[in-house]
Amino acid sequence: MTDALFIVSEEGYWAEECIEPLTTLTDAGVEITVATPTGSPPVVDERSLDPEDVGEEEAERLREIHETDERLNDPTPLAAADPGSYDAVVFPGGHGTEWDVNQDKHARAALRTAVEGDDGTALVVCHAVGLLAFTRDSDGEFLAAGRDVTGFPNAWEEGIVDEHDLFEGRKLPYWVEDEVKAVGANWDAELDADSSVTVDGDLVTGRGPGSSHEAALTLLDELGVDA
Repeated sequence: MTDALFIVSEEGYWAEECIEPLTTLTDAGVEITVATPTGSPPVVDERSLDPEDVGEEEAERLREIHETDERLNDPTPLAAADPGSYDAVVFPGGHGTEWDVNQDKHARAALRTAVEGDDGTALVVCHAVGLLAFTRDSDGEFLAAGRDVTGFPNAWEEGIVDEHDLFEGRKLPYWVEDEVKAVGANWDAELDADSSVTVDGDLVTGRGPGSSHEAALTLLDELGVDA
């Protein structure tokens, strides 16, 4: 049985970026465990459930899964999880990751374990790609250095934060693209493409919500699991 560990933000995850991979992998027979930094249920970014943006039917579907999925409602504390025992580790995005998951030492260790291990694979989506800016490999070098990655681009962030880098009244601590490029990653968010998913070894990265389904299918392909 193929299994995956989802590490989800308690500060605000983007619904599609978590639930699309969650349901796609589940439908393919992957056994999933959800972890959060403290073990409290993850919080969804309400903007990602706006019917005007995603449609009423999709907003209702996403909200229902968020509210009723047992895995999301009863997560394990991240420090208690053993990422090395999973075939894949998935990091859904959302601005909230900048305040918890991306700064968490256990999340960094999980990413390192998945990418450096013989059997693991990591999928990192959108703002969660910022985790790469803080994760070092076993030799102390930045894990992302020299790797091809995609993620949430500055061009999109400019339309969300104000002139003081405030996001819904909170100071955004960093911009994902800037920080990931600063540690030596080869960044290409493919802004002219409808979706953007990049594979470099055991690291799969996705640009944002619209890339979530493709990212999930790509992960299944990397795992050798039929969709």
